Amino acid sequence: MSILYPRLLPQQARQLYDEYQDLSILELSERVSYTHPSAVYVATGGDRISTEQLKALRRAVVELAERSGFPHTSDRARNAEFDLGLAALLHAEMGMVPAEAASRDVWAFLAIVVLPDVAYWRYPHPPRDRVLGTDLTRHVFGRLWWRGQLVRSSDASDPYAALKILGEAAFDQIYARRAALGGSPHMVRAILRVWNDLNLRGLNERETFRDFLKRLLRLAPFVLFDGIEDEALDDELRAVAQESIDAQRPAPAPATEARFKSVEICAGAGAQALGLELAGFDPLLLIDSKADACFTIDLNRPTWDVVCMDVVQFHVGMRADVVGVDLLSGGLPRVKSSATVGRPEDAEERRVLRAAVELVRSIKPKAVLLENVPDLVESPAFERDRSWIENELKGSGYRSSWRVLNSSDFGVPQNRSSGFLIALQEPYFSHFRWPEIHETAPPTVGEVLGPSMASRGWPGTEQWIKNADRIAPALVGGSDRRGGADLGPTGSKKAWAALGVNGNSLGDEPPGLDFPVDDHPKLTVEQAALIQSFPAEWSFSGGKTSRYRQIGHAMPPPLATAVGLAIAAALRS
Repeated sequence: MSILYPRLLPQQARQLYDEYQDLSILELSERVSYTHPSAVYVATGGDRISTEQLKALRRAVVELAERSGFPHTSDRARNAEFDLGLAALLHAEMGMVPAEAASRDVWAFLAIVVLPDVAYWRYPHPPRDRVLGTDLTRHVFGRLWWRGQLVRSSDASDPYAALKILGEAAFDQIYARRAALGGSPHMVRAILRVWNDLNLRGLNERETFRDFLKRLLRLAPFVLFDGIEDEALDDELRAVAQESIDAQRPAPAPATEARFKSVEICAGAGAQALGLELAGFDPLLLIDSKADACFTIDLNRPTWDVVCMDVVQFHVGMRADVVGVDLLSGGLPRVKSSATVGRPEDAEERRVLRAAVELVRSIKPKAVLLENVPDLVESPAFERDRSWIENELKGSGYRSSWRVLNSSDFGVPQNRSSGFLIALQEPYFSHFRWPEIHETAPPTVGEVLGPSMASRGWPGTEQWIKNADRIAPALVGGSDRRGGADLGPTGSKKAWAALGVNGNSLGDEPPGLDFPVDDHPKLTVEQAALIQSFPAEWSFSGGKTSRYRQIGHAMPPPLATAVGLAIAAALRS
């Protein structure tokens, strides 16, 4: 029977998360408690944990943290050592069953109420998912319990010895981004056994491991891995691993025009990287903090290397191969004017902006492409920001150019303007020219969405297409701070209504035979993606709101292609 833990309800957890962001570790230690007025338990399924048990758990975790430097600043090596020890401790001592460990509210209680000082020490100024449990694969404590759950071997002298075989990034590959494999402890233990015995001399271990998992993923629909005994499963995995080893051996490059390598930060659903791919840039690494966005990229481009983490936490020591890459690109969170500096709604955006500039300085790419709001390029309110960015980049050998471009000028059926910063080293900057506007007008909303509106036999389709004879307003409503999935504020909804679209929410499917001829249908998530010029076959991971936000945040791929071709031309010159 499981031990039941208190669950901190989301609203109270978010309030404490915001309140704790600017507190010191000492101040957080003074906030430690073992109860909270809003904490609840599930009604049945085990015995409630006592206050003494919670105190004992805290003492054990703090003692482990102190060995790694708590409450003072730690480093990567000691953080990794702490995580290994904590994964074993939590799984062995908490007395949970997986159903209890799957509750995000349980982990929010531990991180916010019982161990806030340790949580904020391990991840200073953490993003929400690190402490609130919105993504358990990233929670400061929850992810480690599940790692222990995956590797524990009850008949071994050290049940958690396999934790040392792979690092955090590899576990992320298995569990966070390869759910078809990582959901099976039987499979994970076999992967660890086989991997530990391989001879990888002369190979890139990270790339080989990624290839190995992708080959297993392709087998998953056809092989019931959980039904195979250990010895037979190990033999099967060794054969797949050998295929990966053979595939990683160098092969002569084809005699075609050279392509470029890029690093994409704040990658979202992969729209910008997709557009840049068409311009000749192959992503060496993509980074995004949202699990659903990482799943989306992995779903559509399984060969791309996606790391699901806060870009602020990333540094080149994690991936030395990105240094000197051809292009660093990113569609950064929308910054506000200097009037909002210091407010909660702007702190995160500016934190990412500073991290992006610092990454340019450390990675030293030949070219930089950063996309943001048009005001960052044109408004006097952002003059200080532009000067700071230009001076920082100039000090690292870059020359910069700013421009606002409208997606509709590049074939996108949407009136969507974006602000761009392009920075290049010399001699490349002297050869850079902004892309020319397309001479052909973009398609109308009716032309783009007509086939899907007619797909279920709606009799009003023909008239609707005639009415939707313009391009769309900019898709909005993608902010994490807004409510559910809709087409934005009142002005945006009125613009959509003029095109015959109900913008109050998104629909689950196109209108059918019984939908009124003169009524306004709602857009589906897939139709919104077409307005952003995603390919029709591009799939999105997550619930409706999450999928729409990924689309709303995206740069239309044709615009990314146009800018990417201009950068590629400068690099080739």
